[in-house]
Amino acid sequence: MAYSIFRPILFALDPERAHHAAFAALDAQATLGLARVWAGQLPAPKPVTLMGLSFPNRVGLAAGLDKDARHLRGLSQLGFGFIEVGTLTPKPQPGNPAPRMFRLPEHEGLINRLGFNNGGVEDAVKRLTARDVDVPVGVNIGKNAVTPIENAVDDYLIAMRAVYATADYITINISSPNTKNLRDLQAPDSVAALVTRIVREGEALTKSSGKRKPIAVKIAPDLDDSMVGDVVSAIIDAGADAIISSNTTISRDGVTGHAYAAETGGLSGAPLTQRADAMLAKVVKAAATRVPIIGVGGIMSVADAKRKIDIGASLIQIYTGMLYRGPGFVGELVRGLHQK
Repeated sequence: MAYSIFRPILFALDPERAHHAAFAALDAQATLGLARVWAGQLPAPKPVTLMGLSFPNRVGLAAGLDKDARHLRGLSQLGFGFIEVGTLTPKPQPGNPAPRMFRLPEHEGLINRLGFNNGGVEDAVKRLTARDVDVPVGVNIGKNAVTPIENAVDDYLIAMRAVYATADYITINISSPNTKNLRDLQAPDSVAALVTRIVREGEALTKSSGKRKPIAVKIAPDLDDSMVGDVVSAIIDAGADAIISSNTTISRDGVTGHAYAAETGGLSGAPLTQRADAMLAKVVKAAATRVPIIGVGGIMSVADAKRKIDIGASLIQIYTGMLYRGPGFVGELVRGLHQK
């Protein structure tokens, strides 16, 4: 199947309507096992072991595309080596008012200010528990918009307890630009205190359940150079198992002058590539192999994916690249990275 046939139809729709239409089609195909056609002929699995988990390949789905864990069967048939759902919050919330997604096709970019729209963690847990996919599934968690930033840790702990039994790993999202003051949690002292509390809770849950779930922390690509080393060290010293670098950017480098450039929100896709790669290099250097790094941001080709691995990422995640390249992009990346 050629995505080039369907893309003009999807791009004629509002981005959120297109999102729902594409997933409705994928889910229908997955029910019949037909979504696998998009993946093409995949190479034999070449597992990567990180955080105590085995990943069939290095290509993962970034959080944000399947917020409520509704499409795991279809996504797994596309060839992903792991899938991250969310961001989930303790209570359901509608997110920011629409319109809140904007395509920049001339730049292969996307601006979103969705604002953690999701049905709440308890609702998603039902589907996560019943899932029948054979790849690791991570759960990305955040705070509700109405929760004061000084009480943010309480929301993370509530969400963590809810998903602990069913998540393969848990990601702490402190880097979305679309929840007020959330990025303040990235300050070294703040992130150290937050991650320490979460890791401590994880130890208690491990003791009571007999199962340990790794904890990753997702950071922004917009950290000041002077902060990166301290932030990374704070996250690692607090006991996190991995760092995901990085989220969307509030910069508009590369899209200045576009009709949507003034829209607030996080920019992803090709305009993010260079900034995300630069941040990844800083994070890899600061981490100094103490924890694995998952590289995300601006992966629009096999060359982009290979460069992330060459910089030092152990795994990669995609989102906007799949919107522009189509569901077959997953298999293309898996084949392209097979020798890495």
